[in-house]
Amino acid sequence: MSTAVDTEVGPAADPVPAIRLVDVRKTYGDVHAVDGVSLTIRVGEFFTMLGPSGSGKTTLLRLIAGFEKADDGQVYLHGQDVTRVPPYDRDVNTVFQDYALFPHMTVAQNVEYGLRVKRVPKAERQKRAAEALKMVGLDRHGRRKPNELSGGQRQRVALARAIVNRPTVLLLDEPLGALDLKLRQSMQLELKRIQREASITFVYVTHDQEEALTMSDRIAVFNEGRIQQVGSPVEIYESPTSEYVANFIGVSNTLTHDGARYAVRPERLQLLTGDTPAPDGAVVAPATVAQVIYLGMVTRYQLELDDGTTVAAVRQNASRVAAAQAVPAGSRVRIAWRPDQAHELRSEQLAEQQVGG
Repeated sequence: MSTAVDTEVGPAADPVPAIRLVDVRKTYGDVHAVDGVSLTIRVGEFFTMLGPSGSGKTTLLRLIAGFEKADDGQVYLHGQDVTRVPPYDRDVNTVFQDYALFPHMTVAQNVEYGLRVKRVPKAERQKRAAEALKMVGLDRHGRRKPNELSGGQRQRVALARAIVNRPTVLLLDEPLGALDLKLRQSMQLELKRIQREASITFVYVTHDQEEALTMSDRIAVFNEGRIQQVGSPVEIYESPTSEYVANFIGVSNTLTHDGARYAVRPERLQLLTGDTPAPDGAVVAPATVAQVIYLGMVTRYQLELDDGTTVAAVRQNASRVAAAQAVPAGSRVRIAWRPDQAHELRSEQLAEQQVGG
C-alpha cells in the first residue's frame, strides 16, 4: 500500500517543492526498508523524519542523497527527476553523526575542502569558508585542528563544511546523536537558527522525539518502512491519528469512552482526591496509585484503573508544598479528563489509509 502524503495542508507550498518522492520502494532481501513512500517537502522547510531504529527513515534519506538506488518509484529535487542520478550530481549535501573531519587539516581547511575539489579559486573559497564558520559561531577557530575542539564544535565544523557548498537541500542523519544531553539541547536551537539564516531546506533524521518537536516545521512519523502521519509538531503531539503515533511521540494514555478510543496526555489527566469535584462534563474513572515518581518540576503518577488499565498522570510542582504533598502509593483516587482534552484514535489500518490519501 502506498503511503502518499498530502503535504499541501497549512501554509501555501512552493509551486516546485524541494523534494518530491513518488511511491519509493527499497527492499533488502525480505525486508521492506521503504515500502511505497510518497512525500513532498517544501522549499526552505525544516522537515524531520522521525521513527525508531529500522523504521526506514535513514534508508529514505540515503535514497534522496543517491547513496542507495530505489527499487521502484521516483525521486525529484526541485522538479528534476534524479532517481538514477549519482550522488555527486545532486544538489544536496549530507551531515553524518561521525563528523568525518580530516584530523591533519585545520578547521578552515576542512571547511574549504569541498570547494578545493571543485577548483574554486583560493580567495573565493577562503571567503566562503569564513562566512560559513561565522554562521556556525566558529569564526575564531579556523586555525585550530579538529582534536582541539569539543564534540559540539566539531559538529558545527561538519555543518559549516556542508553549508559552504551552498546546497539547496541539506540532509542530516542523526547529527547530534553522539553529544551529551545538555549540548544536544543547545545544538538543537543552533541548528534551527542556522537553517533559518542559511535559507536551506533541512531534512533531518532522528529517533529523538524532543529533537523533532523542538526544531521541525513538519514531522513525518515512520514505522516499518511507511509513514504513519505527517504534520506540524503541534498536530503530531495534540492530534495523533493512531495509537502508534500517540505512544511514540511523548507519553500518552489510551482510554475508552462510549465505545471509542482516545489518546489523553498525562498532563491533561486530573488527579482527584477525597471529595474534590470533577470539572463539568468531565469523564471520571476510579483508580489506585501504583507508583509515585518525583521528577523535579513535576511528579509522575502511575495509576491502575479498576478495569486493569494502566495510565500515567503528572502534577506540576509549582511550590515546595506541592512537591511535599504528593499522593502516596496505594491511595484510592479518581482521574478526570474533558473530551476536548483528548483526541479520538482511528484504527492503525484506517490511519494508514488516510495518510495514503
